[in-house]
Amino acid sequence: MSFADRLTRFLTEFPLPPSLPENVQAFSPYQEPTPLGLFTQFAQQYYTGNQPRIAVLGINPGRLGNGRTGVAFTDPIALAAWGIENDLPRRREPSSEFMQAVVTAMGGPAAFYGQFFLGSLYPLVLLRDGLNYNFYDSPAVTAALWPTIQRGLKQLVEEVGLARHAAVCLGRRNGQYFTRLNEELELFEQLHILDHPRYLMQYKRRNLSENVALYVETLQSAGNVGNMHRV
Repeated sequence: MSFADRLTRFLTEFPLPPSLPENVQAFSPYQEPTPLGLFTQFAQQYYTGNQPRIAVLGINPGRLGNGRTGVAFTDPIALAAWGIENDLPRRREPSSEFMQAVVTAMGGPAAFYGQFFLGSLYPLVLLRDGLNYNFYDSPAVTAALWPTIQRGLKQLVEEVGLARHAAVCLGRRNGQYFTRLNEELELFEQLHILDHPRYLMQYKRRNLSENVALYVETLQSAGNVGNMHRV
């Protein structure tokens, strides 16, 4: 079974929580026909082979990017740019716009996704009152989801096939939770923490080229360590 097949099974079987505090609701893009179909096309094109990928993980998906396309940090415009045609509304999502620039700078989607897995610590969309919600926005929601997040990350490494030498966390606050997870589960030897793409686009857009370059440098560093491990 290929990386794409294992990843597809993981995401389509990822459980919805029975209920959550604070009137938070979860939904899975991978149980909806359109995002599931688009993700399947994407995975079969870019997550080929069986090589372990380096984890690049955000918080949890948003409704306008991954929630529509099924592909993390990828809005309909970026998805079409990667050759996956779609009829979704052509609305930009800031995090996707930033990551599209990073992927392009690293040689395009085939080169990038051949080495990295771009996803989230919690792979389901969380909403409250129709707006995006982060799993750490409420201690009660965090506590309710924590065992599932632990199991999911462990599955990604051990069953789907992520590299253990390094992982990359998107978001400084997210990094506090990723660090805690890694201390509890002991999955990754190194953890690199970067500012979240949305934060960079919202507050530091004027420094876009410098921030993309920092991402590229960090990702290449993680990849180079992996190459040393394989020698």
